[in-house]
Amino acid sequence: MTSPRLPKKSETLEIRLPHAAKLAFMERCRAAGLTASEVVRRQIEGEVPTVPKAHRTMTAWQVLAAAVAGVIIGAAAAPSIAQALPGSRAAFDQMDANHDGVVSFAEFQAR
Repeated sequence: MTSPRLPKKSETLEIRLPHAAKLAFMERCRAAGLTASEVVRRQIEGEVPTVPKAHRTMTAWQVLAAAVAGVIIGAAAAPSIAQALPGSRAAFDQMDANHDGVVSFAEFQAR
């Protein structure tokens, strides 16, 4: 006699996003003292309400609030994204921590 199968306790969710966006998200999670999994899990489990189909239309105020929130989040993420851009001086300085001059900034940008 076999026991009934229990649901898996560890499902995964794969998303694709630009590397710079991932780095910025991970930095914000680190600054908040949370793992990326915790942030995504919280969003999925509690902060996204289930709305009946009849109430899915947004009012002008809701659209405006969402736009303002998007601008604020974008402004907060911009420094992290800019710092991590491939080919940027900040990315080169991070890579060339010992400043030995084996690769120049021009060579780094040309790759």
